[in-house]
Amino acid sequence: MCDDVAALLLALATENAELRQQLAAAQDVLMETAIDAGHLHARIEAVQAERDAWRAEVSGCRPAARV
Repeated sequence: MCDDVAALLLALATENAELRQQLAAAQDVLMETAIDAGHLHARIEAVQAERDAWRAEVSGCRPAARV
């Protein structure tokens, strides 16, 4: 019985360690994705500002305020 408990505890500890490694890897990917999303958001805003300026130049009007 004692050997069964020890084996079960070892199996649980091993699985726990593996799951912690998987969690850490998933968190790393999530952080990289969040950083990439932030960069893309900033780039989209810059492109939209360029577009608005170009439209204003073409139409001879001031750029409309975005909501």
